[in-house]
Amino acid sequence: MTTETASPATIDIGIGGMTCASCVMRVEKALKKVPGVESATVNLATESARVQVSDPAMEARLRRAVRDAGYEPLAPSAAIDAVDVSPWAGFGPVGIGLALCAPLVVPMVGDVFGQDWMLPALWQFLLATPVQFILGARFYKAGWHALLARTGNMDLLVALGTSAGWALSMWLWLTAPDHSAHGGPAMAPHLYFESSAVVVTLVLLGKWLEARTKRQTTAAIRALHSLRPDTAHLLGRDGEVDVPVNEVLVGDRIVVKPGERFPVDGTLLEGRTQVDESMLTGEPLPVTKEVGVKLTGGSINGEGRVVLQVRAVGVDTVLSHIIRLVEDAQAAKAPIQRLVDQVSAVFVPVVLVIALGTLLAWSFTGHSFEVALIHAVAVLVIACPCALGLATPAAIMAGTGVAAKFGILIKDAQALEVAHTVNVVAFDKTGTLTVGQPRLTALVPVGLTEDEALRLAASLQSGSEHPLAHAVVTAAKTKTVEVQAPTDVQAVPGRGTEGVVAGRTLLLGSLRWMTELGVALEAVTVQAEQLQAEGATVSAMAERTQSGVTLLALLAFADEPKPGAKEALATLKARGIQTVMISGDNRGAAEAMAQRLGLDAKDVLAEVLPGDKAAKVAELKAGGKVVAMVGDGVNDAPALAAADVGMAMANPNGGGTDVAMHAAGITLMRGDPLLVAGALDISRRTVAKIRQNLFWAFAYNAAGIPLAALGYLSPVVAGAAMALSSVSVMTNALLLKRWNPD
Repeated sequence: MTTETASPATIDIGIGGMTCASCVMRVEKALKKVPGVESATVNLATESARVQVSDPAMEARLRRAVRDAGYEPLAPSAAIDAVDVSPWAGFGPVGIGLALCAPLVVPMVGDVFGQDWMLPALWQFLLATPVQFILGARFYKAGWHALLARTGNMDLLVALGTSAGWALSMWLWLTAPDHSAHGGPAMAPHLYFESSAVVVTLVLLGKWLEARTKRQTTAAIRALHSLRPDTAHLLGRDGEVDVPVNEVLVGDRIVVKPGERFPVDGTLLEGRTQVDESMLTGEPLPVTKEVGVKLTGGSINGEGRVVLQVRAVGVDTVLSHIIRLVEDAQAAKAPIQRLVDQVSAVFVPVVLVIALGTLLAWSFTGHSFEVALIHAVAVLVIACPCALGLATPAAIMAGTGVAAKFGILIKDAQALEVAHTVNVVAFDKTGTLTVGQPRLTALVPVGLTEDEALRLAASLQSGSEHPLAHAVVTAAKTKTVEVQAPTDVQAVPGRGTEGVVAGRTLLLGSLRWMTELGVALEAVTVQAEQLQAEGATVSAMAERTQSGVTLLALLAFADEPKPGAKEALATLKARGIQTVMISGDNRGAAEAMAQRLGLDAKDVLAEVLPGDKAAKVAELKAGGKVVAMVGDGVNDAPALAAADVGMAMANPNGGGTDVAMHAAGITLMRGDPLLVAGALDISRRTVAKIRQNLFWAFAYNAAGIPLAALGYLSPVVAGAAMALSSVSVMTNALLLKRWNPD
């Protein structure tokens, strides 16, 4: 008896109330403690968690764990679906705080000009207290939950620091020997109400600015979601009926009017139109669509009214796969994030120890408790793990978002981080560097007429989807040669096709296969070598009889380089990246195409069977090379998986997209080789932003905490610096939105 193990399920949960990297660590720990959880990844920028579980029915327990940890479980896409009514949404508490703090800050300006504008202590108390305990209630609540969980976070630091400043002010005010009932300014001691109130307000301002910039990093996902129409024009017995898109079924007929978006994936049944696929592929020019071609949901219909037959709905559509890819990439953690997680785990406890050490050091060196406490407060306030928590996810979200805009879909953060180190790019030839639509350029019959040879070859290939088979069938149609349906057709991987046509057992495939079968090729050797020297791919057709396998004809095929392929290879070489072409063609044909593409003969791997491509990639990786493999077909999947970075290039039939969902880390949504250089470039720029953000986040704390401990920073300055640190990290990441692959 065998026991089947259920495959892990993925559950996404939105999380409200996280403020820093310490919160991320805390939620992850809480989720991982739930029985049945295999892994949990929490993302501060998307405010969500992705959990791998053994039982899909345990979402309620996961939500309870999030709530018990002190955070609010939300819908998975709550941060993305939330719509701000205006750019100033959520500014209310910040505005109130600024208004209450203004009278407290004005006397500080007066000091610069030698004026004493200090408010009475009672007025300072009345202005600062609502800021401290009403506007700042969120810090107390989150900090208290952190204490209950025996962890720390940014809210705990802010709550402790500002409460200490407020309490010190109360103590100085109430214990002053010359205190009067009205707190007369002439006798009032120096208080620190303004420091605590301003710090709370500045932190609130920083969080509001951070939320605004964070909103911009999710723009790519929101734009993709907006591509899906809510209704579809269903064509039924009673004519057109508008129905919700989620009620459309595979096989239904849908009418799409000029200017509307296609609601689902389908096949064009009636009409002819131009389709704008720019949001899916990055291609700016509309694409002509004829009857029989595939249409992708989310693209925009042009000038024609068309009818399509639905072939995919819901999560099975190309658009849903694209959205899932982008969400997966933005939810994942880059390997470099491990360092941040390790630091965040001990950050707050270390800061608390440093603050206590600051308090004791200043006290033991003869300074008053008042001075010592203010310096300790500055340490608590300036230490902010927010920037650390946002440094990596913000850059990943911005980078993957802008890449998707130009048709480059990055499947996971690891592919994004590895791609910038690639120093060898291996290209599949047919369909990747070439158009992938070869033509039959020569037919050399042996022992029969040319028309008869073409009839037999086209009949045998009529049921195949291979590009060379299409070329033979197209040539037969052009000459109006009658094509018969074959029987007992069998594909021989990497070699060719065998089948029966009109009672004759025929084989059509590579010259290598013919040699293996013992076919006598001496009579056509010279012609075959001449055709190969001209860059043609040469195949042979033979007949299997009781006496053996006999040659019937030679067939020569020619393909054309893709527009931009030569330029793409030159761009990569100019960056110091080695480019390699892998082809199943004979060496002569492969080198002839390589010459047209500007490749050196040493960079051509010819006569490689589909099953051997992965081994060739492994050979390229030997010696520490970082290899990217670019392919467009299902037979490229093993090589895509074997490479350090797999790039699946979409072809007109959509094969590249299907491959990407399984084997490739990066999908190029249109068949443009120039996108390869673009993918490597956005990887390089994104990783650069991650490193810049982490450097400044670490440098900020490394410099700020000692300066505060030594007394060079006041709590107000520390609060302003802390508020700006996370905003600066987000803003730096958003600079990636200006990237263009051209």
